[in-house]
Amino acid sequence: MTELYDRIMEQKGSFERLVARIPGFKGYQEKQARRTADRMLRDYIAGEIEKRVDRLVRSERRILDKLGLGLMTKTREAKTAMQTYHDMVKTAAPKYDGMWAQMKIGSVELEKIYNFDEAQIRYVDRFDELLTALEAAIESKDGVETAVENLYAAANEAQDAFSLRDQVLTDLSKSL
Repeated sequence: MTELYDRIMEQKGSFERLVARIPGFKGYQEKQARRTADRMLRDYIAGEIEKRVDRLVRSERRILDKLGLGLMTKTREAKTAMQTYHDMVKTAAPKYDGMWAQMKIGSVELEKIYNFDEAQIRYVDRFDELLTALEAAIESKDGVETAVENLYAAANEAQDAFSLRDQVLTDLSKSL
């Protein structure tokens, strides 16, 4: 083609350098990436929690078949606590909008946020452990009530941890 076309094609990488020079544009991309990453992470965690709620429903049916109605109130409480936690994670508004859109977040602040996000994943793992213990208790018909209570307590703690994450994010916004 023409010499101009050839020069333009040779300089493909220069667009990124140009964008980096436009005030605010690079920051917008970073904030958009944070919003996207936050949403993806919360969707993933909510999906994993939903799988554990479904697993509890299956265990609840086995409890009903093997042990009768006696523990249905407790299993319903545990299921409701896990579902509430799921809903909190799934429906939480992104924290990177509004006031966060104007802030620069440093590595220390991001580390705090990541620690709380990692904790949410650890709660999903904890649910697996507790559901496995519940399934074993159902099979042996021993310790089922305690296993359900442990699951309920973990779900409530997970809710508290997620609420604390929100508080940390709010506190960060005040300090930045």
